[in-house]
Amino acid sequence: MIQNNLDMSALMDSKTEKVARIIRRIHQPELKNLLVVGCGSGIEAAILSQQLNVEVSGIDIEAEFDEQALKYAKLRRGDATALEFEDNSFDFVFSYHALEHISEPRKALREMYRVLKKGGGYWIGTPNKSRLVGYIGGKNTSFAEKMRWNLADWKARLNGKFQNELGAHAGFTANELHFLLSEVFPVVNDMTETYFFEIYANRQMMMKLIAQSGFSRFIYPSVYFSGVK
Repeated sequence: MIQNNLDMSALMDSKTEKVARIIRRIHQPELKNLLVVGCGSGIEAAILSQQLNVEVSGIDIEAEFDEQALKYAKLRRGDATALEFEDNSFDFVFSYHALEHISEPRKALREMYRVLKKGGGYWIGTPNKSRLVGYIGGKNTSFAEKMRWNLADWKARLNGKFQNELGAHAGFTANELHFLLSEVFPVVNDMTETYFFEIYANRQMMMKLIAQSGFSRFIYPSVYFSGVK
């Protein structure tokens, strides 16, 4: 693990911290190293390193990494469909809203499986293609931006272009993502409800009503799965 006493105030994100909490609950074997596929700025990777007390590597097709994050995680440019790591290298693989941007998601998942150790775990999430509204919980974005993005999504839907490969931020339905993961991983667990109950822990009544309504697959803006190799 990368050890230092640097200020983490610029690297705080409650959602990532809560996902780390879930990972600690569901993955009992001690984690020594973790790979973030599609790490973006690297802030998530840095937070996971601190929250889970593990050595974290992160790859992204764009090497535009946060300088502070680089002090906490090993970040580098990399192709998710051709990971430059040996087989059985990591205890855990984490990919958060990245798979929908990868032109060959099946190939990327096979690579994640390859570098994961036997018994290792994963957490993979994408936007929910069945969502009615998205971007609500986005940070550092205005209401106007969120409205514009949702209108763009609905325009793409109406024009039959709400597809990842056509440039839309569509993601996958829960069934689609479950199917893709099941082609590669022997254990696939839907963690969507667990995720949102954790994120909105102070609104449990509302979350229970959503879960019981039968419309949660249209209400949840994203879908999440976890499992083991």
